[in-house]
Amino acid sequence: MRYDFTSIETKWRKFWEENKVYHLDFNDPRDKLYCLVMFLYPSADRLHIGHWYNFAPTDTWARFKRLNGFNVFEPMGYDAFGLPAENYAIKTGVHPQDSTQKNVNDIREQLRTMGAMYDFDYEVDTSKPEYYRWTQWVFLQLYKMGLAYRTNAPVNWCPKDATVLANEQVIDGRCWRCETPVQRRNLSQWFFKITAYADRLLEGLDRIDWPERTKLMQRNWIGRSEGVQIGFKIENSEFKIDVFTTRPDTLFGATYVVLAPEHQLVQKVTTTEFRKKVDEYVEFVAHENEIERTSTTKEKTGVPTGAFAVNPINGEKIPIWIADYVLSTYGTGAVMAVPAHDERDFEFAMKYKLPIRIVVQPKDGDPAHGKLSEHLPAAFVDEGLAVNSGRFSGLDSPKVWDGIADELQKAGTGSRKVNYRIRDWLLSRQRFWGAPIPIVYCDSCGELPVPERDLTVLLPYDVEFRPRGESPLARNDKFVNTTCPKCGKPAKRDVDTMDTFVDSSWYFARFTDPWNE
Repeated sequence: MRYDFTSIETKWRKFWEENKVYHLDFNDPRDKLYCLVMFLYPSADRLHIGHWYNFAPTDTWARFKRLNGFNVFEPMGYDAFGLPAENYAIKTGVHPQDSTQKNVNDIREQLRTMGAMYDFDYEVDTSKPEYYRWTQWVFLQLYKMGLAYRTNAPVNWCPKDATVLANEQVIDGRCWRCETPVQRRNLSQWFFKITAYADRLLEGLDRIDWPERTKLMQRNWIGRSEGVQIGFKIENSEFKIDVFTTRPDTLFGATYVVLAPEHQLVQKVTTTEFRKKVDEYVEFVAHENEIERTSTTKEKTGVPTGAFAVNPINGEKIPIWIADYVLSTYGTGAVMAVPAHDERDFEFAMKYKLPIRIVVQPKDGDPAHGKLSEHLPAAFVDEGLAVNSGRFSGLDSPKVWDGIADELQKAGTGSRKVNYRIRDWLLSRQRFWGAPIPIVYCDSCGELPVPERDLTVLLPYDVEFRPRGESPLARNDKFVNTTCPKCGKPAKRDVDTMDTFVDSSWYFARFTDPWNE
């Protein structure tokens, strides 16, 4: 017996659509089930079997729940803005709005042909003005609360493609697309202050029914750590270096300080003798991305600055280096190096023959380590008893931790602090295909939000979207030139667009009421 897929499935698809079998009725008194799946990214021509491999199980489960009497809401939409869609348009020469809309139409037809249970009456498309108006509205609410802000930040820059690259697009220091060596540049960027919610995010993990392994990954990503911020005065200078450490009990073991190559103090503290070597190294590191620099398998590199810092706990003079394993975007952009008790510092010190001083010994009866000798095979990173630590010698690590923290605080050279691995969300993109940022700049009034009554700030169609070293919107005078909402004088619009993940951060809410203006 032969099953005629085409005729049978076409017949029932027509029946389902004409009778609105999958249409949601919010007034239906039955138990409600919102089956939310990740919406599609229409950056290519068609769906492939991998898409349906992802969507079929949830669609099957939603269908099962409907057959068991639930009022099921299973919507579908399109995460239509973003870099892949723009790159596809650049590759094909077709405007991203046109190519994306064609892809959306083709994908919708494929989903219907598959017999998926999606209610297309509630469809959303993030590239439509009726959607990204509310993306801009969300931005404005965060801006009003001080949670959206603009500041300079280092980015990966491809000089050939004349565009910013994500870390994942930098491979062995080169652009993934054209293999041009990547540069690090400081550009004015917009951020969402997600670090303000770090503790709430951690607390929320205790209330959700997720696998413990997944929650642990989230906790590590947020990375809450309690420590001490310590100021190291620079010898013969008005400046000081702030470092954050979770192990102040090892401060007596600090034998050098490391700055990130991009740190603002590098040029100020470097001596004439080491200037050429430092400048060459800074240029070298500018072609590495953060993923490569923090890799545990990559050999660490660095150079001395010729300057010295003063350890506040004992007055010892220690050298200041710069190294690729320290990032300007994490913590203070500087670390106190304690090679005897930190794996990265140990590796670096061994390579460059820097002093290694043991200041923590395993407690008596620790069979895993025994007594440490001056010829360490590896860093000892556990707690133990303090040695070579002046008045703190003989105390266990927690007591030394508190004692040194208290002493630094009294002396005004340190303070207790909570730090996080999570960083604020860099959301601005120097690309065309995204939601415009609703900010204007006036010579008289400064930086101002677009009034809510003037939303949507529309993305213009007539734009040369191929990258040329600036945001494409900057080349459209009709878009750029506007009037100040406060004084009425000529003003300029912000020409960056938002990261596509801003659009996809709230689509689950828009699904329930996609026509609300």
